[in-house]
Amino acid sequence: MMNKDKPNLLVLVGPTAVGKTKLSIEIAKAFSCEIISGDSMQVYRGMDIGTAKISPAEMEGIPHHLIDVLSPDEPFSVALFQESCRELIPEIHGRGQLPFIVGGTGLYVESVCYEYQFTDVGADETFRAEMQALADEQGNEVLHARLAAVDAKSAERLHPNDVRRVIRALEIYHLSGTTLSAGLESQNKQSPYNLCLIGLTMDRQMLYNRIEQRIDEMMNAGLVDEVRNLLEQGFTRDLISMQGLGYKEIAEHLEDGVPLEDAVNKLKRDTRRFAKRQLSWFRHMKDISWVDVSDYKNFSGNLEAVRAIIAGKFHLNLEYKSKY
Repeated sequence: MMNKDKPNLLVLVGPTAVGKTKLSIEIAKAFSCEIISGDSMQVYRGMDIGTAKISPAEMEGIPHHLIDVLSPDEPFSVALFQESCRELIPEIHGRGQLPFIVGGTGLYVESVCYEYQFTDVGADETFRAEMQALADEQGNEVLHARLAAVDAKSAERLHPNDVRRVIRALEIYHLSGTTLSAGLESQNKQSPYNLCLIGLTMDRQMLYNRIEQRIDEMMNAGLVDEVRNLLEQGFTRDLISMQGLGYKEIAEHLEDGVPLEDAVNKLKRDTRRFAKRQLSWFRHMKDISWVDVSDYKNFSGNLEAVRAIIAGKFHLNLEYKSKY
């Protein structure tokens, strides 16, 4: 039942390449939305191709937030995302618009939907340095295996290349004796919003084919030149941003001499694995209304299914008609 004392919040999630961006624009038109990017990489300026960032033309006049707001050498975290959304959501409501989070970074989105409280267990710089040295000397997979031994759920969620977050998860266990995943599961998960949470899903093999096609398109659009330009500007590979999918693999080609074909195949493999982890994360979230968009050519039908869920949740009557 809708609580009139709570502000409305619309959220669209799903794995990479499932088709969130195109749908989100039509949804935003239908419900007078401003979009908040729920993607941990699209905040970075100059990282456009590898993040599949929406272009100004594709926005079609819909306001977008948390895109191109940081330099690649500036940190971004779930806490900063949560803080930004706490400011943006009431601002958007104040303009008479509906806040609409669109993205695939599960923890970021969930932290806002349910107002997670992150306990600061502190830091142990010596421990961090030891773990970084372990990764440097023996490889990221060794560090990731150490996390899997103490916190299998966090290890499943985090990519071995996401060294900073793997180290932080190990550090939390080291300092508190409690795992990161247990801390997340202990959250109250009561939303401060009238939440309409929609997830897009698709036949797995079809999704993987779309991922590979997207990466081919990224290569044709100049991903290698984008990564080269970032490296030439001094954005080194140890930065969080440069550990992102697409940037790490192409940087290995440019600086380590990895054959381009091998780098692209690795990127495709790792992106498929990333999509699988995204789906696993979202499947564990409550309150999601799922829409299967395997018939992605039937855009109008998929849009109508999403619009019906939103209208039902927020008790709205719609006169908007899609151009599709």
